[in-house]
Amino acid sequence: MRIIKVRNIDNFVAQIRPKTSGQKKTVQTILDQVRKKGDTAIKEYEKKFGSTLGSLRVSKNELKSAYSQVSKDQIAAIKSSKKRLEYSERLVMKGLKGTTINRNGTKISKTFEPINSVGCYVPGGLARYPSSVIMSVTPARIAGVRRIVVVTPPNDSRADPLTLVAADICGATEIYKTGGAQAIGALSYGTKSIKPVDKIVGPGGAFVTMAKSLVSEFCSIDMLAGPTELGILADASSNADYIAADLISQAEHSTDTFCYMITKSETKARQVNQTLHKKIPSLQRAKIIKASLTGNGFIAVCKNDSEMIELANRLAPEHLQIVTKNSQMLAGKIHTAGLILVGEQTPSSVSDYLLGSNHILPTSGFGKTRGSLCVLDFLKLTTRIKASKKDIKSISSDMKVLTDSEGLPNHYTALEERL
Repeated sequence: MRIIKVRNIDNFVAQIRPKTSGQKKTVQTILDQVRKKGDTAIKEYEKKFGSTLGSLRVSKNELKSAYSQVSKDQIAAIKSSKKRLEYSERLVMKGLKGTTINRNGTKISKTFEPINSVGCYVPGGLARYPSSVIMSVTPARIAGVRRIVVVTPPNDSRADPLTLVAADICGATEIYKTGGAQAIGALSYGTKSIKPVDKIVGPGGAFVTMAKSLVSEFCSIDMLAGPTELGILADASSNADYIAADLISQAEHSTDTFCYMITKSETKARQVNQTLHKKIPSLQRAKIIKASLTGNGFIAVCKNDSEMIELANRLAPEHLQIVTKNSQMLAGKIHTAGLILVGEQTPSSVSDYLLGSNHILPTSGFGKTRGSLCVLDFLKLTTRIKASKKDIKSISSDMKVLTDSEGLPNHYTALEERL
């Protein structure tokens, strides 16, 4: 990894982020084809990736076959992850009680209600992600969404068995064998096989993230959750082996991950870099890890804690681990990361699976405005108002002032008629 002394944070942030590739035109073409040709376009694109598909929907027989291909331990692990996430999400749901406001005879009620349908994108390709099924389907089910659709890329015309089993255990109502931008198009526009959904959620690579952005004019999306990001705040007391292992754990996702360390210790920077050089060659997925950390990774050396905090907040990573001596204090000053992991016993890799937190998180700096996926993403705030004549009479003079000020006199007339 590059070791860089940070002299100007503004310039550093502007230059260090991975540049997005020019895939917008290609993705738009795929979406246009799906919108025009539906299932036919989806099958054509899947064939380009080696999968000749008959039915897009996963059948009961395919699901039964999937169960026969996974172990009892795998099923138990999925259920354990699901249970821990359910516990967290139910507590959030419990706090969403809604409210009723009564004032001068006017009654306003505000309630949280589930959206009707959701599409959960589950990545495939270089790895399989049944854990992403758990993270998207489970909160949707707890929120009360009635139609929960899972789409996932097939491999040689078959969906990953463990992904199918996870979708079934977590409560998906429909599962389809398609991935990439074509799957996002199907969920947004609808095809003969796949009815459109009200909202699309879930992580994906650059093409999926771009597709979600482009269809957001037609279909609601959760966030732009692209390639994995991990930032680690470290100091002279930090364990170099832990840091190296954590950077490796996220870099193994794909070659376009964005993993880095921020420190004020040049000695620790060199130590971590040396540890990475020793570890990587003998690892599984070493080629992917090396390409990611070499291409996008870095170790930033700042002057002090204040600069470390400012840089972390400016970069707003998906995951931010704080493994310094004063980790709790620093954590209180971080406000933009998608997920803040405090102390050396809280690695991001474990939070991806079994800590009860959700691993679908904002990337590309969007942690500045939102956090992880949760039941809130599957609910809408419904407001109902029943006004009284007494109340609208009491506000009529202010109403006239405001409507006249905006040049919209007929707004006031609609009230005046009732008086």
